[in-house]
Amino acid sequence: MLRAFRDAFRIPDLRRKIVFTLLLLAVYRLGSTIPTPGVNAAALAEATSGGLFGLISLISGGNLSQFSIFALGVLPYITASIVIQLLTTTIPKLEKLSKEGEEGRKKINQYTRYSAIALGAFQALFFSLYITSNPQFIAVGWDPGLFTVLVMVLTQVAGVAFTMWIGERITEVGVGNGISLIITAGIIANYPREIAATGELFRTEQVSLLQILAFAAVILVTIAGIVYVYQGERRVPVTYARARGGVPGGAARNLGGQATWLPIKVNQAGVIPVIFASAMLILPGLIGSATAERAPEVNAFIQTYLTFGSPWYILLEAALIFGFTYLYNSVQFDPRRISEQLREAGGFIPGVRPGTQTAEYLGAISSRLSLWGAIFLVVLTVFPQLVQRATGITTFQFSGTGLLIIVGVALETLKQLEAQLTVRRYDGFISKGRIRSRLN
Repeated sequence: MLRAFRDAFRIPDLRRKIVFTLLLLAVYRLGSTIPTPGVNAAALAEATSGGLFGLISLISGGNLSQFSIFALGVLPYITASIVIQLLTTTIPKLEKLSKEGEEGRKKINQYTRYSAIALGAFQALFFSLYITSNPQFIAVGWDPGLFTVLVMVLTQVAGVAFTMWIGERITEVGVGNGISLIITAGIIANYPREIAATGELFRTEQVSLLQILAFAAVILVTIAGIVYVYQGERRVPVTYARARGGVPGGAARNLGGQATWLPIKVNQAGVIPVIFASAMLILPGLIGSATAERAPEVNAFIQTYLTFGSPWYILLEAALIFGFTYLYNSVQFDPRRISEQLREAGGFIPGVRPGTQTAEYLGAISSRLSLWGAIFLVVLTVFPQLVQRATGITTFQFSGTGLLIIVGVALETLKQLEAQLTVRRYDGFISKGRIRSRLN
């Protein structure tokens, strides 16, 4: 795969796309250094180090901790995309649009953009009210009034719209998925600062060289495990009564006209269950803060058992990840719908009757894979917390979620480069064949 990235620079068209993508990512990172008017970024950075705020700050490349003009980044768009995707399977109108080809997808994308702007405005209002309610977060010369809140909300909404535009331009003109690349760039942008902080710990002899080497080895093993699981899939054989060009939805690969397979990934949900679980676990902290004076015993219970990193917190997070993994996979992978599409296309699974038995067979496979996918996400979420406690290195945000995003986006981008290189090789081969036929 790395050879595909090297070969892409040798083709002028692909080289221009890569440079265009890097320039837009640089523009995004430049905007991430511009603070939102009226915010004391230094004071705010100390209050966004854990929980959901820490996860959002990680995905946004530290933009939330600084509350830059791109503080929300692509998070409203991601949330809106997930919600629209879930609603597509429950609302007949959206389901009909999803089956209308390119025009239907454009309409759904338009709904997603509008939803992202509305959600971004709501999230910006929430964070703005949170900032203005704490005087230490307000910059000098600004009053925590309606005007300051309005300026912050408008700035964030404009930042969300501009970030979506950058992501869409990268997807259309550049290389890879723009939204995913923006998230990856934000995560990687934190690494130089964290590596420097870890080096400072070693210089002051707070950690030993053996601890740093062990920490680095664990990261490499984690990356190797992510690659292995990310590419892991169960290939269900499918046979067609007549030659077909792939299976419904383009999920299968044609191996010989009538013999194909239907790949089902081990981790179908990606990092979405982790994000949902983190969002749910921020609620106890908010409840504890709201009831600190009226119900101190509730706040004490939450601070004792549901704080980040505590055993009960980890167990509850693991249970939520399991639940959201099965919920999301059940929505994304519908065995009954796939069974009907296979029957309509003249396909069947050898040894399994078409219809209900095929749906039950695919459902059983999906359930078993969801179990292993959920275990993988739990280990990926809990393991870094245990490693940081064991090594004492807390300056480097070793996040399994962040590594999963980086590795997944890198693999998908390299696959797209390989596909474009293959197309250009075939185009060149066909063009040379036409020239030779004309000369002959």
